[in-house]
Amino acid sequence: MSPVTYSMNVSLDGYIVGPDGGFDWTEPDEEVFRFWTDEIRELGVYLLGRRLYETMLYWETADQDPSLDDSQREWISLWNPLPKVVFSTTLSAVQGHARLASGDLTEEITRLRAGSTKGDIAIGGATLAAEAAERGLIDEYRAVVHPVLVGGGIPFFPRNERRVDLELVETRTFDSGVVYLRHRVTR
Repeated sequence: MSPVTYSMNVSLDGYIVGPDGGFDWTEPDEEVFRFWTDEIRELGVYLLGRRLYETMLYWETADQDPSLDDSQREWISLWNPLPKVVFSTTLSAVQGHARLASGDLTEEITRLRAGSTKGDIAIGGATLAAEAAERGLIDEYRAVVHPVLVGGGIPFFPRNERRVDLELVETRTFDSGVVYLRHRVTR
C-alpha cells in the first residue's frame, strides 16, 4: 500500500507562505534542488489544491525556456509526466498530466491505494494537507525547514488541536542551513 506523504518547504516558525503571500525564501540552491528532484522520483501521484496547482503550471511549459540548466530540465522531465489529482471547486478543467478529483479526498486516496499506484501518494499544499491530517490520512510528514522566520502566513501544520505521535525516520542538513525532517505517523 502506497504511503501518503506531506512534504513542503517551511520556515523555522512553521509557515509555507509568509504573511505577504511570498515564498521567495524557499528558492533552493543546487544541493536542495537535487534533493527535491530525488524526492519526486519516489512519487506515484501528486495531490494538490487549486492554488498550488496554479503555481506549478509554470513547469508545464518551462522546458521551452532556453535559460534553464540541466538540473531544472531533469526536474521537468520527472514532474510533467507525473500523474496529478487537483482538488478544486472553482476549476472546470486542468492541463498537462492532471485530472480534477472526482471524489472527496478520502475517496480519492482510498481509490489510489487500492489501484495500481506505484510510489508515494504525495499531498502538496497546506489546505489539502490539513484536511488529510484531520482525517488521519497522512502517513509521513516531510518538512524542509529553511532558516528564516516569516512571522505569519499559511502554516505547514494544521491547527486542529489533535495530537499525532510521530517517529523520526530521517534527517539531513544541507550546506545552506536548510534541514530536512522526515517523520512517520505512529498508529
